[in-house]
Parts: sequence; structure tokens; C-alpha cells
Amino acid sequence: MVIPIHDRNPTKRFAVVTYVLILLNIVVYFFGPSLSSEGLPPDAPRICSEEAFIAHYAAVPRELTQNRVEDVTAFRARDDNGRAVVCEADYHKSAPLSALTSMFLHGGLLHLLGNMLFLFVFGNNVEDRLGRFKFLLFYLLIGYTAAYAFAFTQPDSDAPLVGASGAIAGVLGAYLWLFPKARVIALVPFLFFIPLPIPAWAVLSSWFILQAVYANGGGLGEGQVAYVAHVVGFAVGLILTILFIGNRREVPDRGRAPTR
Repeated sequence: MVIPIHDRNPTKRFAVVTYVLILLNIVVYFFGPSLSSEGLPPDAPRICSEEAFIAHYAAVPRELTQNRVEDVTAFRARDDNGRAVVCEADYHKSAPLSALTSMFLHGGLLHLLGNMLFLFVFGNNVEDRLGRFKFLLFYLLIGYTAAYAFAFTQPDSDAPLVGASGAIAGVLGAYLWLFPKARVIALVPFLFFIPLPIPAWAVLSSWFILQAVYANGGGLGEGQVAYVAHVVGFAVGLILTILFIGNRREVPDRGRAPTR
């Protein structure tokens, strides 16, 4: 898979929503667990705060499909030394709301950076084309759809679903339709990460095919990646863009300096 780092596709206005979404994801990742002590005793171990934050705000397939969440009073976690810790808690959770909050949670730094890179490269142009308010609605709708689609492939799973990749996949589907001929500067691993200009249609269609291949074995792939959410997000984003934009696509003006 190639790694996009930039596109030669200038925008007409500053992508406020895209950059705010990126900032929110970064802030939640680094500060969310420490700022969320609701329902925990004052002397709760750090691992309890981290686990409670994920349990409270992540989407859980079983909860989404049954639209029912049991109040949490205690749960088990493991500290940095692998020792079992019983964490007391007292919080209430909304299953539909968790599909929203889970879009701003990430399972690790690489997970966060990978998602934000794709949103940074492709989000600003889609926002520029759709408009800020419509882009935000589009992003959140795709995220919700992808989360529920994945949940129904794993209806009995209690594994938390986190990440913005379902919503971002919808952005990629929109970009493919709107700017298929835009040049994307991407690093190619088998060419020793040499940056090459590649048409957007080649970058994004290859990405989608790869996700579809991985998703073929079920909802989760290696490393517990929800590939089905990626596939559904991309497809829904593409279809919605075709329905509402149609053939009113734009050819990138390569003579203008790009705006970021």
C-alpha cells in the first residue's frame, strides 16, 4: 500500500472543519483519559482511568445491535506489570452516542497518525467542494453508518470499536469521485519509500481493494482492524457523493499554489 503525504489539488478556502477534526482527535488521544475521571474513585489507578475512558466512550457491537447498555459498576484491567486490577466505576452510557464518541478515540499513536494523515491529505478538498456544514454532516453520518455496519457483522462482540477510519474512508470515497485525476504525492514502500506523483484514482481504488480483500475473511482482520467499517464507509461516501454531486466535478488547477 502506498502512503499519501500530499496532493496537488489547491483549495479555494481554508478547511476549518477538517483541521478542527484533526485537532479534536489529537487532544482526545493525549488528554482524554486524564480529563475523564467521571465515575471513578479519586485514588483510582491510572490504568483504571484509561480503561474506563475507552469502555465509556467506545462503540461496542453488542450494545449497538441491541441498543442496550448495562450500567458499569466495576471492571478488570491490567497494569503495566501485567497484574490484574479491579476498577470500581459508576457511569451511564448511551449506545447511539457511543457511535459518535468512538470516532474520536484511537487505539495507539500509529492508529491516530495514520488516520489523521489521510484526513489531512484528502479532507480539505472534499470540505472545499461540499461546504463546511455539509462536510461535517457527511463525515459524522458516514462514521455512524460504518460503526453500525461493522456491529452487525459482529453482533455478539464485546470488543470496543474505536477510530475515525470509517468516517475518513467515506471522505476517500468522495475524493475519488470528485478528483480522480488529482496528483497525490505518495511514498511507495517497495521502491524504498520514494515519493511519486500518482493519480488519486490509483491511490484510492487500490486502498479500497486492499480493505475489501482483508474484510473478506470477516469483520476483523489481523491486528483487530475493522476492515468492514472501512469498506462500508468508502462505499457509502462514494455513493452519496455521486447522488448529490453527480457529474459536477472539478479538475484541479495545477497552476495555483496549494492552500493548506
